[in-house]
Amino acid sequence: MTLTPAQRRSLAWAAIAVAAALLLWLLAPVLTPFIVGAVLAYALHPAVERLAARRVPRLVAVLLVEVLFGVALLAVLLLIVPIISKELPLLREQIPLLADRLNRNVAPWLAQFGVNVSLDIAGIKAFVLKYLDANLEDGLAAALSSARIGGSIALALIGNLVLVPVVLFYLLDDWPRLVERARALIPPRMRERVGGFLDECDAVLGQYLRGQLLVMLILAAFYSIALALFGFDLALPVGVFTGLAIFIPYLGYGLGLVLALLAGVLQFASWYGLVAVAVVYGVGQLVESLWLTPRLVGERIGMNPLMVIFALLAFGHLFGFAGVLIALPVSALIVVAARRLQAAYLASPLYRG
Repeated sequence: MTLTPAQRRSLAWAAIAVAAALLLWLLAPVLTPFIVGAVLAYALHPAVERLAARRVPRLVAVLLVEVLFGVALLAVLLLIVPIISKELPLLREQIPLLADRLNRNVAPWLAQFGVNVSLDIAGIKAFVLKYLDANLEDGLAAALSSARIGGSIALALIGNLVLVPVVLFYLLDDWPRLVERARALIPPRMRERVGGFLDECDAVLGQYLRGQLLVMLILAAFYSIALALFGFDLALPVGVFTGLAIFIPYLGYGLGLVLALLAGVLQFASWYGLVAVAVVYGVGQLVESLWLTPRLVGERIGMNPLMVIFALLAFGHLFGFAGVLIALPVSALIVVAARRLQAAYLASPLYRG
């Protein structure tokens, strides 16, 4: 069978795509810090370009943006510290009391329906004292022991933590030249079409990321203020964590809801905490779904939450953590390609008859 030049070119590009996917799959553990750096560079390079446009030396702009990003990331990670330090002692005190209350109130009610439940209060207390009463020295000893057992994992983690900032620095510093070199690799006859396609992908992904960032910031402020009005001691860390975790559709909201429920039950030990969390998170979900996401992210982008979830799960399953990082950029490519295919189909004789 003789192939036309167009068919040969299509097969060649398909082979290149398959080879790239196979290479990514085989080298995913090694490529992870480089992919992390590339994704962060894509997200942060507009800030560097703005500073450079204001005559800030590019090296200074890169260092400033990277340091500010590192400080912000560290602040987000430290949000979990007050939650743990506050809720672990409360868990140690409240779990036996909650179990005893269930025995006294819920067990007789269930017994009316033939369900006999009796919690071992002594066993629960022993479990709590064993696993929630460890001091700092014991925790450090356990951490060091696990580090000795899994030394290669610890070294790999430390290596990635050191390598990612280095990769990010060089990519941000060299970003305009890297983009020009990548565009120069496109065959001249295809440069206009491919350039337009990539520009549209960049616009879709950029609009999605900027919209999601605004949604995250607004929800972080909303949940923090609303929980504080209801008297939650951990309103700020739980609210900010929930708002930032919204980036992962449904799962982030669920994690924030669980943390808020746990904080409410442990602090108030009554229905007040559960009702307060239900009101705050119910209103927050309605505001996000009906107003924030459609207005700030926009349904016209085509990257709805279900598509984001599927992309994260599918690419994570195929390529591991590296796949999770490239899920959104590849999804943007698929969205734009699907739009163009749909437009071509609607304009074709096959559709028009």
